[in-house]
Amino acid sequence: MGTDGISLGKIERRRAVDDVHQAIREAILDRRFPPRTRLNVEELALQLGVSLTPVRSAIQLLAAEGLVDVHSRSGTFVASISRRELEETFDIRCALECLAAEKAVFTDKDIERARKLFASMLKLRKNDSQRKIHDQANFELHEIIIRASGNQRLADMYESLQAHIAMCRLHRMDESWHSRLPQEQKEHQEIVEAIEKRDTKALVKALRSHILRAKDALLAQIEPDE
Repeated sequence: MGTDGISLGKIERRRAVDDVHQAIREAILDRRFPPRTRLNVEELALQLGVSLTPVRSAIQLLAAEGLVDVHSRSGTFVASISRRELEETFDIRCALECLAAEKAVFTDKDIERARKLFASMLKLRKNDSQRKIHDQANFELHEIIIRASGNQRLADMYESLQAHIAMCRLHRMDESWHSRLPQEQKEHQEIVEAIEKRDTKALVKALRSHILRAKDALLAQIEPDE
Protein backbone atom coordinates (compact mmCIF):
# COMPACT_ATOMS: atom_id res chain seq x y z
CA MET A 1 0.00 0.00 0.00
CA GLY A 2 2.78 2.44 0.91
CA THR A 3 4.64 1.76 -2.34
CA ASP A 4 1.47 2.13 -4.39
CA GLY A 5 0.76 5.48 -2.80
CA ILE A 6 4.21 6.84 -3.60
CA SER A 7 3.96 5.62 -7.17
CA LEU A 8 0.62 7.35 -7.72
CA GLY A 9 2.03 10.53 -6.27
CA LYS A 10 4.91 10.49 -8.74
CA ILE A 11 2.55 10.06 -11.67
CA GLU A 12 0.51 13.08 -10.63
CA ARG A 13 3.66 15.14 -10.18
CA ARG A 14 4.92 14.24 -13.63
CA ARG A 15 1.60 15.27 -15.11
CA ALA A 16 1.86 18.66 -13.39
CA VAL A 17 5.39 19.12 -14.71
CA ASP A 18 4.29 18.17 -18.22
CA ASP A 19 1.39 20.61 -18.15
CA VAL A 20 3.55 23.45 -16.82
CA HIS A 21 6.31 22.69 -19.31
CA GLN A 22 3.82 22.75 -22.20
CA ALA A 23 2.22 26.01 -21.04
CA ILE A 24 5.51 27.88 -20.70
CA ARG A 25 6.89 26.37 -23.92
CA GLU A 26 3.86 27.55 -25.89
CA ALA A 27 4.15 31.02 -24.39
CA ILE A 28 7.77 31.20 -25.54
CA LEU A 29 7.08 29.89 -29.05
CA ASP A 30 4.07 32.23 -29.40
CA ARG A 31 6.33 35.17 -28.43
CA ARG A 32 4.21 36.00 -25.38
CA PHE A 33 7.60 35.61 -23.69
CA PRO A 34 10.01 37.10 -26.28
CA PRO A 35 13.76 36.34 -26.28
CA ARG A 36 15.60 37.69 -23.18
CA THR A 37 12.39 37.91 -21.12
CA ARG A 38 13.10 37.21 -17.44
CA LEU A 39 10.97 34.35 -16.12
CA ASN A 40 9.89 34.71 -12.50
CA VAL A 41 9.27 31.25 -11.03
CA GLU A 42 6.98 32.55 -8.29
CA GLU A 43 4.83 34.53 -10.74
CA LEU A 44 4.58 31.58 -13.13
CA ALA A 45 3.50 29.28 -10.31
CA LEU A 46 0.84 31.78 -9.22
CA GLN A 47 -0.51 32.25 -12.76
CA LEU A 48 -0.62 28.51 -13.43
CA GLY A 49 -2.06 27.65 -10.04
CA VAL A 50 0.68 25.18 -9.10
CA SER A 51 3.46 24.93 -6.55
CA LEU A 52 7.02 26.03 -7.24
CA THR A 53 8.28 22.46 -7.70
CA PRO A 54 6.69 21.65 -11.09
CA VAL A 55 7.64 25.11 -12.39
CA ARG A 56 11.28 24.59 -11.44
CA SER A 57 11.24 21.13 -13.01
CA ALA A 58 9.65 22.53 -16.18
CA ILE A 59 12.33 25.24 -16.34
CA GLN A 60 14.99 22.53 -16.25
CA LEU A 61 13.32 20.76 -19.16
CA LEU A 62 13.12 24.00 -21.14
CA ALA A 63 16.79 24.67 -20.42
CA ALA A 64 17.67 21.22 -21.75
CA GLU A 65 15.75 22.07 -24.95
CA GLY A 66 17.66 25.32 -25.29
CA LEU A 67 14.58 27.50 -24.89
CA VAL A 68 15.66 29.16 -21.64
CA ASP A 69 18.96 30.15 -20.07
CA VAL A 70 19.37 29.69 -16.32
CA HIS A 71 21.90 31.91 -14.54
CA SER A 72 22.54 31.24 -10.86
CA ARG A 73 22.88 34.93 -9.97
CA SER A 74 20.74 36.88 -12.41
CA GLY A 75 17.83 34.46 -12.93
CA THR A 76 16.11 32.59 -15.75
CA PHE A 77 15.61 34.14 -19.19
CA VAL A 78 14.06 33.14 -22.49
CA ALA A 79 17.02 32.17 -24.66
CA SER A 80 18.34 34.31 -27.47
CA ILE A 81 20.33 33.15 -30.47
CA SER A 82 23.24 34.61 -32.44
CA ARG A 83 23.57 34.79 -36.21
CA ARG A 84 26.27 32.12 -36.07
CA GLU A 85 24.03 29.80 -34.05
CA LEU A 86 21.22 30.35 -36.55
CA GLU A 87 23.48 29.47 -39.46
CA GLU A 88 24.80 26.37 -37.71
CA THR A 89 21.30 25.19 -36.82
CA PHE A 90 20.02 25.46 -40.38
CA ASP A 91 23.14 23.89 -41.84
CA ILE A 92 22.63 20.88 -39.56
CA ARG A 93 18.94 20.76 -40.46
CA CYS A 94 19.84 20.79 -44.16
CA ALA A 95 22.35 17.96 -43.70
CA LEU A 96 19.88 15.81 -41.74
CA GLU A 97 16.94 16.30 -44.08
CA CYS A 98 19.01 15.72 -47.22
CA LEU A 99 20.47 12.55 -45.70
CA ALA A 100 16.95 11.41 -44.79
CA ALA A 101 15.85 12.10 -48.38
CA GLU A 102 18.69 9.97 -49.71
CA LYS A 103 17.65 7.06 -47.49
CA ALA A 104 13.87 7.53 -47.75
CA VAL A 105 11.51 4.83 -48.97
CA PHE A 106 8.08 6.40 -49.43
CA THR A 107 4.91 4.36 -49.13
CA ASP A 108 1.70 5.16 -50.98
CA LYS A 109 0.35 6.37 -47.63
CA ASP A 110 3.29 8.78 -47.26
CA ILE A 111 2.62 10.21 -50.71
CA GLU A 112 -1.09 10.65 -50.08
CA ARG A 113 -0.39 12.38 -46.77
CA ALA A 114 2.17 14.69 -48.40
CA ARG A 115 -0.42 15.69 -51.01
CA LYS A 116 -3.01 16.49 -48.34
CA LEU A 117 -0.55 18.54 -46.29
CA PHE A 118 0.48 20.53 -49.35
CA ALA A 119 -3.18 21.18 -50.18
CA SER A 120 -3.63 22.50 -46.65
CA MET A 121 -0.66 24.82 -47.07
CA LEU A 122 -2.18 26.30 -50.24
CA LYS A 123 -5.20 27.62 -48.32
CA LEU A 124 -5.34 31.33 -47.54
CA ARG A 125 -4.04 32.17 -44.07
CA LYS A 126 -5.02 35.57 -42.66
CA ASN A 127 -4.00 35.57 -38.99
CA ASP A 128 -1.59 34.02 -36.50
CA SER A 129 -4.01 31.26 -35.53
CA GLN A 130 -4.31 30.16 -39.14
CA ARG A 131 -0.58 30.55 -39.56
CA LYS A 132 -0.08 27.91 -36.85
CA ILE A 133 -2.14 25.49 -38.95
CA HIS A 134 0.12 26.21 -41.91
CA ASP A 135 3.26 25.80 -39.81
CA GLN A 136 2.04 22.47 -38.41
CA ALA A 137 1.36 21.16 -41.91
CA ASN A 138 4.82 22.33 -42.93
CA PHE A 139 6.38 20.50 -39.98
CA GLU A 140 4.46 17.29 -40.73
CA LEU A 141 5.54 17.35 -44.38
CA HIS A 142 9.20 17.42 -43.41
CA GLU A 143 8.54 14.77 -40.77
CA ILE A 144 7.34 12.40 -43.51
CA ILE A 145 10.79 12.57 -45.08
CA ILE A 146 12.55 12.02 -41.76
CA ARG A 147 10.40 9.00 -40.87
CA ALA A 148 10.73 7.51 -44.35
CA SER A 149 14.51 7.34 -43.88
CA GLY A 150 14.00 4.48 -41.42
CA ASN A 151 16.89 5.86 -39.35
CA GLN A 152 15.79 6.31 -35.73
CA ARG A 153 19.00 7.98 -34.61
CA LEU A 154 18.65 10.55 -37.39
CA ALA A 155 15.03 11.10 -36.34
CA ASP A 156 16.10 11.64 -32.72
CA MET A 157 18.75 14.16 -33.76
CA TYR A 158 16.22 15.98 -35.93
CA GLU A 159 13.71 16.14 -33.09
CA SER A 160 16.33 17.57 -30.72
CA LEU A 161 17.00 20.30 -33.29
CA GLN A 162 13.39 21.50 -33.44
CA ALA A 163 13.61 23.75 -30.37
CA HIS A 164 16.66 25.47 -31.88
CA ILE A 165 14.84 25.99 -35.17
CA ALA A 166 11.89 27.45 -33.25
CA MET A 167 14.27 29.81 -31.43
CA CYS A 168 15.67 30.98 -34.75
CA ARG A 169 12.18 31.90 -35.94
CA LEU A 170 11.45 33.83 -32.74
CA HIS A 171 14.08 36.41 -33.67
CA ARG A 172 12.35 37.66 -36.79
CA MET A 173 11.82 41.41 -36.66
CA ASP A 174 8.99 41.62 -39.21
CA GLU A 175 5.67 39.83 -39.40
CA SER A 176 5.20 40.04 -43.20
CA TRP A 177 4.97 36.29 -43.51
CA HIS A 178 2.20 36.55 -46.11
CA SER A 179 4.69 37.89 -48.65
CA ARG A 180 6.85 34.78 -48.27
CA LEU A 181 4.05 32.26 -48.79
CA PRO A 182 4.14 32.16 -52.63
CA GLN A 183 7.83 31.26 -52.61
CA GLU A 184 7.34 28.69 -49.86
CA GLN A 185 4.42 27.15 -51.73
CA LYS A 186 6.53 26.82 -54.89
CA GLU A 187 9.30 25.14 -52.90
CA HIS A 188 6.89 22.78 -51.16
CA GLN A 189 5.33 21.89 -54.50
CA GLU A 190 8.76 20.83 -55.78
CA ILE A 191 9.32 18.76 -52.62
CA VAL A 192 5.94 17.01 -52.88
CA GLU A 193 6.36 16.33 -56.60
CA ALA A 194 9.73 14.72 -55.90
CA ILE A 195 8.15 12.57 -53.17
CA GLU A 196 5.36 11.53 -55.56
CA LYS A 197 7.89 10.49 -58.20
CA ARG A 198 10.20 8.94 -55.59
CA ASP A 199 12.92 11.00 -57.24
CA THR A 200 15.75 11.11 -54.70
CA LYS A 201 17.99 13.58 -56.56
CA ALA A 202 15.14 16.01 -57.16
CA LEU A 203 14.04 15.75 -53.53
CA VAL A 204 17.52 16.45 -52.16
CA LYS A 205 17.88 19.42 -54.51
CA ALA A 206 14.46 20.82 -53.58
CA LEU A 207 15.08 20.41 -49.85
CA ARG A 208 18.50 22.02 -49.94
CA SER A 209 17.19 25.01 -51.89
CA HIS A 210 14.18 25.38 -49.56
CA ILE A 211 16.11 25.15 -46.29
CA LEU A 212 18.99 27.40 -47.32
CA ARG A 213 16.56 30.02 -48.67
CA ALA A 214 14.72 29.92 -45.32
CA LYS A 215 18.04 30.35 -43.52
CA ASP A 216 18.93 33.41 -45.61
CA ALA A 217 15.47 34.90 -45.04
CA LEU A 218 15.85 34.55 -41.27
CA LEU A 219 19.36 36.00 -41.32
CA ALA A 220 18.01 39.04 -43.15
CA GLN A 221 15.43 39.59 -40.40
CA ILE A 222 17.40 38.80 -37.27
CA GLU A 223 18.23 41.66 -34.95
CA PRO A 224 21.47 43.40 -36.07
CA ASP A 225 23.21 43.05 -32.71
CA GLU A 226 22.83 39.24 -32.59
